Amino acid sequence: MTLQEQIRSARLRTVFVLFAFMVLMAVIAAAIFVAFGTGYGVIMGLVAVGYGIFAYVAAGSIVASACGAHPVTREQAPELYRTVENAAIAAGLTKTPAVYIIDDPAPNAFAAGRTPDKAYVAATTGILNLLDKRELEGVMAHEMAHVRNRDVRLMTLAAVLVGVISMIADMLLWSMVFGGGRRDNQSPVAAIVAIVAIILAPIGAALLQLSLSRRREYLADATAAELTGDPEGLARALYKLGADQTPLRKVNRATAHLWIESPLRDNKGLRSSMSGLFETHPPLQERINRLQEMGGFTLPDVPKGAGDR
Repeated sequence: MTLQEQIRSARLRTVFVLFAFMVLMAVIAAAIFVAFGTGYGVIMGLVAVGYGIFAYVAAGSIVASACGAHPVTREQAPELYRTVENAAIAAGLTKTPAVYIIDDPAPNAFAAGRTPDKAYVAATTGILNLLDKRELEGVMAHEMAHVRNRDVRLMTLAAVLVGVISMIADMLLWSMVFGGGRRDNQSPVAAIVAIVAIILAPIGAALLQLSLSRRREYLADATAAELTGDPEGLARALYKLGADQTPLRKVNRATAHLWIESPLRDNKGLRSSMSGLFETHPPLQERINRLQEMGGFTLPDVPKGAGDR
């Protein structure tokens, strides 16, 4: 499958996933009606819409704050700045994204922002110390691919939808526990159905979000290889990221899908036993294997205990 065919396929999957999100919102709406009636549902709907608009508009700054990222000037990070500029030019972007740095020894990077014009790229001090010039170029090309492919907008929207669904579900669940707004004529069966929907909807939303981000990592890798003409550079970077076990200091599941390599680890630096179901990224070894097929080179396998990340 060519890169353009992959992009078209990704767009079709995106339409399906967004439709599935709307179905989940309808499930939540039905649960509200069953459990509390129309009046309570209107209040919940207004709160959700207000929260969603605020979260979407302020998503870029919220993500930066959550990850501890701060903007830097060309003078403060000249090599990173040049690498980002070159990647933006190769990607055909009309504006070079802002450059942020995160003071963290764990090697990682991400791109965020509602639109390409408002996007920024963030890199940890750990990744700057770990990678050489060629490998850093591959990583920044990967992030520019996310910007060019409009992934930053899509993943921001997905994060907002997941947040809205989770917030409403939490509010409804606590309201049902404490009896606020419950209808007097509500049957036990209706209450049970509503509770099940309230619990399962956020889980379904999270899984939809993860399926979206996993597929787009493969596409961003392929796009980066095309932009640089050097799939081995990105593959070597991914290998180093897989071999390094330094955990990020600031980690939360809401922003985990944005990073080039999943930051979710348990206290020992390894993934939890449930990571396969709720993992935000495809396995690093599989990503490296695909790049090896593209470039006709061979790298050692990612060390055991890290390659399943």
